[in-house]
Amino acid sequence: MGIYLNPGSDKFQEALRSAIYVDKSSMIAYTNRIFKSSNKYICVSRPRRFGKSMAANMLSAYYDRTVDGSRVFRGLNITDDADFDTYRNQCDVLFLNMQEFLSRSMDMASMLDLLKRRILHDVLREYPDVEYFDRADMIGCLGDVYAETNCPFVVIIDEWDCIFREYRNDYQAQRQYLDFLRDWLKDKAYIGLAYMTGILPIKKYGTHSALNMFTEFSMTNPRELMPFVGFTAEEVRNLCEQYHMDYEETMSWYDGYQFRDMTSICNPRSVASAMESGILDTYWTETETFEALKVYIDMNFSGLRDTIVRLMAGGRQKIDTRSFVNDMTTFHSADDVLTLLVHLGYLGYDFDTKEVFIPNREIMGEYVTATRVSQWSEIVHSVLQSDRLLQATWNGDEEAVAKGLEEAHLHTSHLQYNDENALSYTVSLAYYSARQYYTIIRELPTGKGFADMAFLPKKKYADKPAMIVELKWDGTADTALRQIRDKHCTEALKDYKGNIFCVGITYDRGSKKHTCRIETETM
Repeated sequence: MGIYLNPGSDKFQEALRSAIYVDKSSMIAYTNRIFKSSNKYICVSRPRRFGKSMAANMLSAYYDRTVDGSRVFRGLNITDDADFDTYRNQCDVLFLNMQEFLSRSMDMASMLDLLKRRILHDVLREYPDVEYFDRADMIGCLGDVYAETNCPFVVIIDEWDCIFREYRNDYQAQRQYLDFLRDWLKDKAYIGLAYMTGILPIKKYGTHSALNMFTEFSMTNPRELMPFVGFTAEEVRNLCEQYHMDYEETMSWYDGYQFRDMTSICNPRSVASAMESGILDTYWTETETFEALKVYIDMNFSGLRDTIVRLMAGGRQKIDTRSFVNDMTTFHSADDVLTLLVHLGYLGYDFDTKEVFIPNREIMGEYVTATRVSQWSEIVHSVLQSDRLLQATWNGDEEAVAKGLEEAHLHTSHLQYNDENALSYTVSLAYYSARQYYTIIRELPTGKGFADMAFLPKKKYADKPAMIVELKWDGTADTALRQIRDKHCTEALKDYKGNIFCVGITYDRGSKKHTCRIETETM
């Protein structure tokens, strides 16, 4: 067992011994399927704490010829696969964490020199009797070993993209690094599998990828690896039952990432932390700070600020991800910034509609903090006053509710308020605090100049009344109430039993004044 060559299974066994381990070993069935094929190059990009290193350690333990995988993987899902034994512990594994080499080097040249010397040290010690052409040539030595042993190498690179995060503006260093990876890995017979993982997809120059032999699995399209990106709804439900946690509340905090065939993917680190502590809270800040988000949403791109406001109000935005070149400095439009936020985990992405959205309550909290620090008045005022507005609604204080919505409108006046979507955004931001107590359901626009939202109490807050808030331009507040009644208190609450507050609000486009009427009904 070496440090980088065949490092053993210790790290994966640490994961197995953890209080919470969710079995993702079926992923190996996919890597076995592409082993030693033209598709043997994989680059997996995910946000921090989405299980990237655990998956890399698992693959290392499976392929490493010095490990007893029949023992390590006993009882895991992959053992039921027909090909479990085919490549199990049949390879030489090279496992590298690029952050380690980067942090110990002054520049790219010294980093690559250190990396090659460390690999050579392990390889020459393991295979001292191979007839090497040049013992100083790492790539040549790997070829010499394979020619004699016919034992393929599995190369696993964790944090592969740290160079693009640390050397953000050093394009020469970036190209030097990519050229090294290409020369080392591309078209090499000794490679059985190359698996890279990081936050960013592979850097593009123009329209081309610098490492075009890799198949990419990203947050915009995880392809066949969808089930292994985070925790699925079923996995979270099982954990909630085991740890006696409320499933619906847990999902509201950490769910929201979605892919083509999977509409519920949760942040695994946050879910695990919540289960262990018994507290639903923001655990994102353990690995990321709001500053990382603040830098990007404050960028001066046309439409970006309005889009962030819209997203924070529960809206969605269609984007084009194709122009993003997969680094953290090259942005040509708001879409490029939003695409980066998808890869960082700050936005979810709907592959079918090409829309982005804020995935859950935990991430929403990061946006609230970032916009407050940046003094986004259109957000800050609404959020700070939302507790007062919600309490006024519960108290039936029509004047206070009208005033609260009027102030919220004033601070979001750059949105086109004669658009039904903008009406809903204003209501959603104004009632930000309600998200703690309610599941909020936005009704579809009807083209009749109004927007309504249904507030269904969560099980934990069953003592709170349900609410329907209808905001309409022109007309009277009574008209808004009548609209609610005509719709039979909305389809969203058809199965609800209890008190319902019907809140009708109207906005006069001439005087800019709001009026409010509140009625209570019992279902």
